Amino acid sequence: MDYIKRIKQIKSERKMTNDELAEKTGIPGGTLSKILAGISESPKLSNFVAICQALNCSLDYIMYGIEENPNNYTLDENEIDMIERFRALDGRGKETVLSILEKEESYRQEEEKSEPVKRARILTPEPLRSRLAAAYESSDNGFGKRTLPLYDLPVSAGVGVMLDGDSTDEITVSDNSRTREADFALRISGNSMEPRYRDGDILLVQETDTLEFGELGIFILDGNGFFKVYGGDRLYSLNPEYGDILLKDFDDVRVAGKVIGKLKKR
Repeated sequence: MDYIKRIKQIKSERKMTNDELAEKTGIPGGTLSKILAGISESPKLSNFVAICQALNCSLDYIMYGIEENPNNYTLDENEIDMIERFRALDGRGKETVLSILEKEESYRQEEEKSEPVKRARILTPEPLRSRLAAAYESSDNGFGKRTLPLYDLPVSAGVGVMLDGDSTDEITVSDNSRTREADFALRISGNSMEPRYRDGDILLVQETDTLEFGELGIFILDGNGFFKVYGGDRLYSLNPEYGDILLKDFDDVRVAGKVIGKLKKR
């Protein structure tokens, strides 16, 4: 545990004993001894904040070895609460949270990359724009159109509804690298996947019967459809107001597809 080494190193440089550190931080001596011995199962973040204040060093340096932040970032109460809740999770829970964060970061980067393209098309002179549109229409790599089957009965982003394989319509979408990976589209209902996915959003889904831990998928549980995060033995919602769905509580569990994105609302 490198953070323990850094605490002990700074404490030694300050010529500070454990008793003095306990007095300055207000942390009970027994608790402080457990933290410095690495035997405290889930030390509170507030204790580390107090240690950093007593040693006059940054939390980033103690926890991650990052030198003092030139931007002078500080943690507010909500951020401290979120970090403490994260630290209290077991390994599976932390892996799920990190997987969701990575996906959200990936979505954000994709959206940022798409913005310059939109601005460039808006500023393109009309004759050139027309020629480009015609070229894209006939190009495999362009912005042509394709149709996807659209389920007109919503799979649930909440408590679960029936997914009728025979009740479909068609939807026309742009033909691009993202939509080409989709085998069908599906409209969701409910708010359990907010804030990223909202009621009425249309998802792009790739047919598959297997998913990796932390991936978004469409699941059929005893005939009811769900849009959730796969967590191994359970399904998760992005909305913290919804609890986990334990797969052991169902007799028939199937994966209908992997969610690879959603269509932008016009």
